Amino acid sequence: MKRNSTVLKLVLSALFLALALVLPFLTGQIPEIGSMLCPMHLPVLLAGFVCGGPLAAVVGFAAPLLRFLMFGMPPIYPVGIAMAFELLTYGLISGVMYSHVFKKKTIVSVYASLLTAMVAGRVVWGIVRLVLAGIAGDAGAFTFAVFLSGAITTALPGILVQVILIPVIVLALRKAKLIDNA
Repeated sequence: MKRNSTVLKLVLSALFLALALVLPFLTGQIPEIGSMLCPMHLPVLLAGFVCGGPLAAVVGFAAPLLRFLMFGMPPIYPVGIAMAFELLTYGLISGVMYSHVFKKKTIVSVYASLLTAMVAGRVVWGIVRLVLAGIAGDAGAFTFAVFLSGAITTALPGILVQVILIPVIVLALRKAKLIDNA
């Protein structure tokens, strides 16, 4: 049973990675809306809840880098690199929080895991962007206002979609017994 569970989680991780590569095509027809909806974030966050933190971290880190190699988007520097670390954090934190921090799997544990992952991912994104700006010799260009704009203001529609859809999907998967209810 354990082996089958591991294989299933690997297969699901591959599915979430594929979704992260494909979903931006659905929203990318209108670039202003596509970037605001953060379509790559959804499968990575879901991977955390379904597959666990370590596998979701791999999915999150790989998704923007593979997408750049395959389709040329997102631009690798600085967007793709910062996004890789952001999504790694989303997957790791959502999975670890949900699987190991909360004994009871309630709607509160889903939201707490999700919101903690989202905040941590945004902070990591900001730190990586600041480091990359410093390496480029332009650290002064990445101000707190730029961070707030990129992490919250511009992404607000995507944040709302994540806060609404992820818990609904996780609860549906739990009800269908596709996610552990323990």
